[in-house]
Amino acid sequence: MKSDPAGGGVTSDPAGGGAASDPAGGGAAPVRPAPLGRGFDLFWAGQTVSLVGDKVTVFVVPTLMIFVLHASALQVGVVAMAQYLGIPLLGPVAGVLVDRWDKRRTMLGCDLVRLAAVAAIPLAYWLDVLSTPLLFGCVAVISGATIFFNVGYLVAVPAVVPEDGMVRAYSRLEGSGSVAEVAGPSIAAALYSALGVAALLVDAASYLVSAVCFRYMSPWGERTVEDGSIRERLTLGFRLNWADPVLRRVVLAAVTLNCGGPVFVTVLPVLAYRGLGVTVGAFGAAMSVAALGALVGALVAPRLSRRFGLGRTMAWSLLLHCLAGLGLLAAPALPPGPVIAVTMGCYGFFMSCINVCSAPTRQARMTARNQGVMHAAFRTVTWGVIPLAALVGGLAVTLLTGPLGILDAARAVMAGGTLLAACSFLPALGLQPLLDAAGREAAAPGELAESAS
Repeated sequence: MKSDPAGGGVTSDPAGGGAASDPAGGGAAPVRPAPLGRGFDLFWAGQTVSLVGDKVTVFVVPTLMIFVLHASALQVGVVAMAQYLGIPLLGPVAGVLVDRWDKRRTMLGCDLVRLAAVAAIPLAYWLDVLSTPLLFGCVAVISGATIFFNVGYLVAVPAVVPEDGMVRAYSRLEGSGSVAEVAGPSIAAALYSALGVAALLVDAASYLVSAVCFRYMSPWGERTVEDGSIRERLTLGFRLNWADPVLRRVVLAAVTLNCGGPVFVTVLPVLAYRGLGVTVGAFGAAMSVAALGALVGALVAPRLSRRFGLGRTMAWSLLLHCLAGLGLLAAPALPPGPVIAVTMGCYGFFMSCINVCSAPTRQARMTARNQGVMHAAFRTVTWGVIPLAALVGGLAVTLLTGPLGILDAARAVMAGGTLLAACSFLPALGLQPLLDAAGREAAAPGELAESAS
């Protein structure tokens, strides 16, 4: 990946596109992208399977709560909060500790912990002890293990992929996430219809596949930091995110986005099942159709970032991602299934663009030594607001259902969360000028050397 001094984005990858002269034919022949390596292929395969499994749990848990435990919107919000509770509690220390551990082995261990926590849910159901508090505990354990896993995840790509292949690597990972979004809900709906709570065992098995892939990767991610106290390293992560003007704007944009976005996502199944009367199968199909937009976004995001710049693409994607969510207000005047599919397709398209642009932008600002603490502090701050936002979403629907009814209460809360999240566009607007300036500074030494010669 190279900084483009003119546009602040990413230039064409020398190994990833363009044309070269053909000595035999005298013409131009396309150059195939260079392979990203066996290590990335194993990592990519394991994460693709795991991501599909994750969608089963994300779909089945609220469905199980609504149809089996007859949970209220507030209870759904409480369990949704548990999904992100580990971020403010464990996020800062996770970055410090993972820097001191072997990251590949840490991620393998996290997969095994999550396997056990997911498998505990159907076991509790068969033993007739399944409850909202137990679901809260299992989801919280999964969240905690995921915090440690994600610190290693963000370090894994630069550890196993050449620098000029980073955007392609993130595009492939985002594409896998989008494929999981496409296939996952339909698979989850079909598995839940056929197997009930036992569908969660599919996610448990997917963690095993991911762990095996880590086992057979060549060693990488050895501990990078041995000196300095935990407190010093922990403080450093927050300072790095705030001191750098690019990272600071990304942090502010992400915090704003996550104050409103989780409200929308938490209330969505309540709106679909109780407000609009959508069946489990129809909701799963609608979400799968919707996720095609996210897949398209992952495929086109590198091209958009090269043309418009990483910062500009990210800023406008933030705004359009949020405004797309207002499309759900068209139901029930229009058929709910197609409305959910189209709205969430646009929602996912722009979310993929945000994700593909965000990670390379942040990683380019930090040395390998401090990647772990930087990412951990970033996630702690930006994702730490998600549990509260999810809880507020469920609570607001519960309080408004009396005077408004479940349909209008859900619609009002989701619209409010979406408009709040749209404010994330404002801090992101200043990213592109900063990236342009950084590109000019990086190019200056080369220009000076050329003029001197």
